[in-house]
Amino acid sequence: MQRVFHEQGILFGYRHPQSSATACLLSLFQMTNETLNIWTHLLPFWFFMWRFVTILYVTDIQNDSYSWPLLVYMGTSCVYPFASSCAHTFSSMSKNARHICYFLDYGAVNLFSLGSAIAYSAYTFPDTLVCTTFHDYYVTLAVVNTIISTGLSCYSRFLELQKPRLCKMLRVLAFAYPYAWDSFPIVYRLFLFPGESAQNEASMYHQKHIAMTLLASFFYSAHLPERLAPGRFDYVGHSHQLFHVCVILATHLQMEAILLDKTLRKDWLMASSRSLSLLQITGAMLLCLTFSLSNILYFSAALYRIPEPELHKKET
Repeated sequence: MQRVFHEQGILFGYRHPQSSATACLLSLFQMTNETLNIWTHLLPFWFFMWRFVTILYVTDIQNDSYSWPLLVYMGTSCVYPFASSCAHTFSSMSKNARHICYFLDYGAVNLFSLGSAIAYSAYTFPDTLVCTTFHDYYVTLAVVNTIISTGLSCYSRFLELQKPRLCKMLRVLAFAYPYAWDSFPIVYRLFLFPGESAQNEASMYHQKHIAMTLLASFFYSAHLPERLAPGRFDYVGHSHQLFHVCVILATHLQMEAILLDKTLRKDWLMASSRSLSLLQITGAMLLCLTFSLSNILYFSAALYRIPEPELHKKET
């Protein structure tokens, strides 16, 4: 088994490192150390899809411009768990396939980050920041963050074997700083300026979302509990499974908060703020997709430019 497939504290349950696509699909119904990683995102994907379709059904897409940011957010909330479940399903086909699967996973996560920023800009900004310069450039900088984050997280995979600590630090940073940027209006609203908008029913969900996201970050970076008892949590209970559960719960709480803000603040926001236009929303999403996919293609091509002897050297 090549080192690139090993996970810290996980000793058993690995699939064959050159599995066929069929074998990978069949592994969904076999107990491996990836099985729960797949299902903890695959099942929520269908739940989020159901909620998305339900909202689409009751929304006048053509005329209700106030709901456009919500639809973008709901769509991206379906993309990332599906991409993650696919990445965990097919990551044992080969070394390069494993990297490419996770490149796509990182791109989907960052697309969701932009979807969150668009929804926050439309519905959750604190009263005092609405229509400020910060508000005007908030989504623009969120686009830049997603592009940089995708590139940084993809690049980190090239350091896994030689510099694992630096790899982990870069990957955590790649996801942490876009989240910090996206969440700044929420933190400001809840803790720095507890005005009228901070007192509505959504505030409790925002607080729980932040707490659950911090817990997810802890599991992702700490490799607990498997680091304390290698081999005991190979199939059930290791940190990545717990990370997945926390991320899904955080998304659910975030979704509830955004839906409440959209409903409870509608009159004030429509009277006081400039809503994002279809051109702005579409442009932001297209820029994110174009540059993130360019990053993924560049780093995927780089995998095949590394000489094979050098790969063997890194793994010994």
